[in-house]
Amino acid sequence: MKFDNILNEIKTVLDTVETNQVNEFINNILSANTIVTIGAGRVGMAIKGFTMRLGHLGLKAFHLGDTSLPSIGENDLLIVASGSGETQTIVDLTKIAKKNGANIFCITGNENSRIGELSNHKLILKAPSKTKSINGFTSIQPMTTLNEQSLSILFDSIVLELMEETKENHDSMWERHSNLE
Repeated sequence: MKFDNILNEIKTVLDTVETNQVNEFINNILSANTIVTIGAGRVGMAIKGFTMRLGHLGLKAFHLGDTSLPSIGENDLLIVASGSGETQTIVDLTKIAKKNGANIFCITGNENSRIGELSNHKLILKAPSKTKSINGFTSIQPMTTLNEQSLSILFDSIVLELMEETKENHDSMWERHSNLE
């Protein structure tokens, strides 16, 4: 089995994440009135899970496509996850949010991408994407799997930091979890 190889790859990526960027991300989340998240494909699934946890923390958070998605503007935060930073539909949505005055935080491996350029803040996740290798680093995993795995674990780590900042715990978060199961 290739478990060790996969775990080593994820650790390689996560070891490059800059603490100051994570702290800035957390501060932006905590200061936002409303948080909206977007991402395409498997990256979209990773950020959607993060959005759910933000809601469990008691934050006003929505993912693109939620039927109750509010408008976005000043004092709101758009969190964009895009490995390449070049997915056209996500570029277009980021432009709309920017035009409406939202604060934009991009999580990407390509800080000079179109989405990166539109963003107020960036958290760089140095995993290979569909358009950019990272310092010659290639994954044994197919396509952009390493990026999506690393993103999910990064988000889970950030949730733990947010739990400390907001004084939330398992029990308080479970109170906000759906009971329609």
